[in-house]
Amino acid sequence: MPLFRKKRVREYLNEVTFLKEYEEILKQRSLSISEKPSVELIKEKTVQKESLFDKLTRTLSKTKNNVVGKLNSVLSKNNALNEDTLDEIEEALYTSDIGVKTTELIIQKLRVRIKDMKSDEDLDIKNLIKDEIVNMINIPDKIDTNNIEKPYIILVVGVNGNGKTTTIGKLAHYYKSEGKKVLIGAADTFRAAAIEQLQTWAERTGSDFVKHQMGSDPAAVAFDSYKAGEARDMDIVLIDTAGRLHNKVNLMNELEKITRVLKKLNENAPHEVLLVLDATTGQNALSQAKQFSRSSGVTGIVLTKLDGTAKGGVTIAINQEMDIPVKFIGLGEQKEDLEIFDPKVFVETIFE
Repeated sequence: MPLFRKKRVREYLNEVTFLKEYEEILKQRSLSISEKPSVELIKEKTVQKESLFDKLTRTLSKTKNNVVGKLNSVLSKNNALNEDTLDEIEEALYTSDIGVKTTELIIQKLRVRIKDMKSDEDLDIKNLIKDEIVNMINIPDKIDTNNIEKPYIILVVGVNGNGKTTTIGKLAHYYKSEGKKVLIGAADTFRAAAIEQLQTWAERTGSDFVKHQMGSDPAAVAFDSYKAGEARDMDIVLIDTAGRLHNKVNLMNELEKITRVLKKLNENAPHEVLLVLDATTGQNALSQAKQFSRSSGVTGIVLTKLDGTAKGGVTIAINQEMDIPVKFIGLGEQKEDLEIFDPKVFVETIFE
């Protein structure tokens, strides 16, 4: 067969495969023709074949090496479960950013196992630790975007430098890929760069955008974002907020004011308050979570930069010590690099 004909046949087969995948995705999501996403979006969906487990295995290598490496070092010296081993396990877990409270609970559980185990019982200590961690973690509720009050207001808070602006762009992409109409409100009016970056993300994701001039009242931007979302029949409204140092009283007061303004418009708003934390800061991220949860009613956490840190153990600490679920995790810089947090897959990946 001539080369050009082979090429045309190959292109035809690729097109047939793509159309089949396209129809299957539409069927799975029960979309009508008028609601169907763009061909570009479907192509993105069909290209992304990597499972969450595989993606985490690739991106969490530093965290895995930190946590499991320290445990292996302890267990290579002594695989017997006794007090000396427990002391070393406790130190290994604590220095892996798993947190004081979580570490203490794990050690308590292991002590119970020591008392109950038979003298000749051979225990897989690493698997015991993994199982205990899985049992401790809260599984976050997924937002049912097909059954929400519209506009569904998500307030995004966090310290500058944690990846808040990028996270909002990724969230916009995530909800757009769910077939939702999204609006982004730029209520961080203290940084011109934040407004510009958000506008760029709105354009990249095909989201609506609301902004005021730099220095405007953030609560006024939140007000207009809600009203615009209502008038334009938006499903999701993502509102950015200022992110100056988390221990500043004026920032917390500002967040409280935004919340009060939104509640005057709708007593249920904001429906979600997502706190963006930088995993590379380790235990400092836990400190920030405690500060923000006292002032802004945090309902969920987005943990960013997990792909470049050995401190991913803080994910477990935050989930356990704050009783606030980690809802999303950031695993890269691209708009697709935001994943719904699955605790079991996360822990399985680390201890695999």
